[in-house]
Amino acid sequence: MIIGIPKEIMKGERRVAATPETVKKLVSDGALVFIEKGAGDGSFFHDEAYVAAGATIKDDPKEVFSSSDVIFKVKEPQYNEKLGIHEVDLMHKGQYLITFIHPASPVNHEMVKALAKKGVIGLTLDSIPRISRAQSMDALSSMSTCAGYKGMLMAADDLSKFMPLIGTAVGMIKPSTVFVIGTGVAGLRAIATAKSLGAVVYSADIRPEANEQAKSLGAKIVETGVPVEIAVSSDGKHANKLPEKWLEIERENLKDTILKSDIVFCSALVQGKIAPILITEQMVKEMPNGSCIVDISIDQGGNCNVTNPGKRDIVHNVIIEGIKNIPGMLPTSSTWMYANNVYNLFKYLYKDGRINLDFTDEITSSIIVCINGEIVHQGTREAMGI
Repeated sequence: MIIGIPKEIMKGERRVAATPETVKKLVSDGALVFIEKGAGDGSFFHDEAYVAAGATIKDDPKEVFSSSDVIFKVKEPQYNEKLGIHEVDLMHKGQYLITFIHPASPVNHEMVKALAKKGVIGLTLDSIPRISRAQSMDALSSMSTCAGYKGMLMAADDLSKFMPLIGTAVGMIKPSTVFVIGTGVAGLRAIATAKSLGAVVYSADIRPEANEQAKSLGAKIVETGVPVEIAVSSDGKHANKLPEKWLEIERENLKDTILKSDIVFCSALVQGKIAPILITEQMVKEMPNGSCIVDISIDQGGNCNVTNPGKRDIVHNVIIEGIKNIPGMLPTSSTWMYANNVYNLFKYLYKDGRINLDFTDEITSSIIVCINGEIVHQGTREAMGI
């Protein structure tokens, strides 16, 4: 079994899908590991450390892709401007791809179709189920921790005012108001970070349990108006995709807090599906001048309908952060977490010298995007209208 680790090509992406520590484990498990030269430099894991762990360094990314049975990546396949070719076109039939594919996001639909046409077996980390036995593989939670922390620091840096209450010689300056929408792992970390910076923090989530956790961190809860039986899955673990009627009710209930906030942190997701639109352009128009939206749900479409994927924009005098690789701004910590998540998933699937996909297993069935030339991921099929 040959595992290939290419260097990430998204602008500003400094993470890599393996560390010397996880490479050593893979080699010990009997795999050969090919790593593109300099793949770990951005996260301060250098070639000599990978070689010492048992990896082989390859100069040419084409060779990494062509010779590997499995590709570990961080981001979904991209167009490689340097080579003048899309990474999908470097892959081959029967090859496994383990990465964040975000297949339900509309901007990735053509890429997913190309993966299926190539015969690549795509396994997406953003669909790992939130169950106890999958916790060590849950890269989305790991990266959400990074995004919650760093995303709030980005917002604080964007603001033209203080975050905490400040006493000055000419009077008191009021603290900034922060509204966190979606209080999963990222949202809770964002709340904790904003509170530590001295802001007044509000939060909202359609899940009662998430609201309790946010409240314990000091957030003031804004009610969404969505009944529990509509909002939460039957097992009580996940937020449901809401019908448009209830999304409209939620938007209306969130509106007043959005319009008075200096920072709105968007992290509301529905697992494996397009993120719900909770902030409209009209709301953005009515927000305070110089306020900031950090939309970390952008990989799955975004919670604000004027967020530009991968960009930082100013829209109607509001700064909107649509950066798609915020965890990449904490490259050493995020790489260490991510690489261990990927290794744990691979170890779970790797039996008797090959990857075994058990379609009756909840973890396996949740993450398969395409196989045998077909797109099988349910959230993606819904988003594509298949």
